[in-house]
Amino acid sequence: MRDEDAASLRSLIPEVTGILVRRGADFASAEDAVQEALIRALGAWDADPPRDPRAWLVTVAWRGFLDQVRSGASRTAREDRVAAEPQPGIVSSRDDTLHLYFLCAHPSLTSTSATALTLRAVAGLTTRQIAEAYLVPEATMAQRISRAKQRLAGIPLDEPGDAATVLRVLYLLFTEGYSGEIDVSVEAIRVTRQLAALLDEPEVHGLLALMLLHHARRPSRTTPSGRLIPLAEQDRDRWNRALIAEGVGILQGALAQDRLGEYQAQAAIAALHADALTASETDWPQIVEWYDELRRFNDSPVVRLNRAVAVGEADGPLAGLAALSEVDPKTPRYEAVAAYLHERAGDADAAASLYAEAARRATNVAERDHLARQAARLRRA
Repeated sequence: MRDEDAASLRSLIPEVTGILVRRGADFASAEDAVQEALIRALGAWDADPPRDPRAWLVTVAWRGFLDQVRSGASRTAREDRVAAEPQPGIVSSRDDTLHLYFLCAHPSLTSTSATALTLRAVAGLTTRQIAEAYLVPEATMAQRISRAKQRLAGIPLDEPGDAATVLRVLYLLFTEGYSGEIDVSVEAIRVTRQLAALLDEPEVHGLLALMLLHHARRPSRTTPSGRLIPLAEQDRDRWNRALIAEGVGILQGALAQDRLGEYQAQAAIAALHADALTASETDWPQIVEWYDELRRFNDSPVVRLNRAVAVGEADGPLAGLAALSEVDPKTPRYEAVAAYLHERAGDADAAASLYAEAARRATNVAERDHLARQAARLRRA
């Protein structure tokens, strides 16, 4: 099956799961049945695709669920209830997709569990694919997803989590990286597009714009060998201008609603970077202003750290270091930012030491190697 066909198939998963739950299946059993139907579809549809993929999935998943119930040790009232539901071939036009998004991001779940469950129940990925994306054993991921489903036992679709939790889970999906068979960032964009089509909320569109603008720069972020390329040194001809245009258009529509939020502010910063044809043309003063707006919604150490970089570019390295003094030194990448600002201020010795310390603290190989090279470069000078 082609990748685009598989993606189209996975887009039906939340709706089909919602239909089963509404017919009487508990969430965990419905999700399992839909996953089994998905696996069958991926293996069988190349030879004989159905005319109505959604109805096919509902039929096969519903039969699978009934088989689960009937194979149990006891035939309880639940079996009587599901037997009285509509026939499998009859698919209601009601769409429970939005509710399922919210259920998977329920406040009772940790961010890690909610993210994994969203990848399974909403994005339609297999446990193996999710485990590969997270670089953990499949058994570990299966246990994590199982615990998440157990915590949701008894929670109906009309008792979902809040929108902020849903958006946070999608944002975490996007930032997870690109390991394994499935590109998690691409899946996050696909799922967020679905949510944006269902929910007319400026922050949902702001998050989608943010993802598109960041994703547009992805081809230029590393060399073919995996070496990290800083933003100022990236080949901007490799940026995806179609994605940038789409992201800017979506952001403008969201901002026009005059209900600014965290993701819209982040997207505005990303749009200013994308709009600059060269690094020297970046409108750093306006980026600082947007960071000040962002701090109204999220005054986290990471936001303050990134603002210090922007201040250093807009007003000079000494101003950047003054802004950095407001940031907790334990913040990830603190030493890397301090090194950059000290180097620009002319203190090469301090910068080299800070780059070396930042390399020791780096959490991924590409960033560690980049920082180590920076330290070595200054020590050779």
